[in-house]
Amino acid sequence: MHEIAMNEENRTFTLAELGALVEMSRRTIRYYIQIGLLDRPAGTGRGAHYTQQHLKQLLEIRKWQKAGLSLDRIRELLGPEGETVLTPPPKPRQSGSVEIWNHVVIDEGIELVLDPMRLDLTPEEVRQLASAVMKHYQKIHSKKEE
Repeated sequence: MHEIAMNEENRTFTLAELGALVEMSRRTIRYYIQIGLLDRPAGTGRGAHYTQQHLKQLLEIRKWQKAGLSLDRIRELLGPEGETVLTPPPKPRQSGSVEIWNHVVIDEGIELVLDPMRLDLTPEEVRQLASAVMKHYQKIHSKKEE
């Protein structure tokens, strides 16, 4: 029954149904609404109901909580529609982990070292960053030669 309800795009839920779907208490859901982490329900009183959007928001919140994030950090990660707007924080580096780094040679003895897994930049933004660093270095270097 819950799988069917989750697939119906226009389906609405009571607070109890929503809580059962995401395995959260009604009190917790109300608290998330109170602190602005979850959108308010449509309607008021006994006519209040929750939508697929509320379900998505709560599933995102639960996912981030299981990853060990605080409610404040979760609020930063979630946009106005409950969709993740920021890249989640990377897992802490551990001894023995394998990492891939990008090295951009600026000049002899100067490299820009980037960890693409920890950056929230597109490849084009990385190219722009490297280009800006090279231009700035060339400007400094040319002044020394004068």
